[in-house]
Amino acid sequence: MRLPETRDLFARKLEFPVPRETVVETVGSTELSPPGGESTTIQSVIERSDIEEFGSADDLYDTLMSLVGARFVGRRYYDDRGSMPKQDDESEVSF
Repeated sequence: MRLPETRDLFARKLEFPVPRETVVETVGSTELSPPGGESTTIQSVIERSDIEEFGSADDLYDTLMSLVGARFVGRRYYDDRGSMPKQDDESEVSF
């Protein structure tokens, strides 16, 4: 499952507020597929959290997003708006 689809899964399968154990029992075995790399489960991500109860699907989703790691981000350091030169970049000259 792609990461953005999990919020809908949480809203459909869980009643909030929900204890962490219920999340693990109900949707914990669901595999999350990163853009590149090895899959992981919701359970393995949620177990990194100290939160014992989630108040809403959004709270659970936000927690998941904060814990999945860089491999779910996509292209790291990509900026389609152009990059800003560093302040100490001496190759640029201002007139």
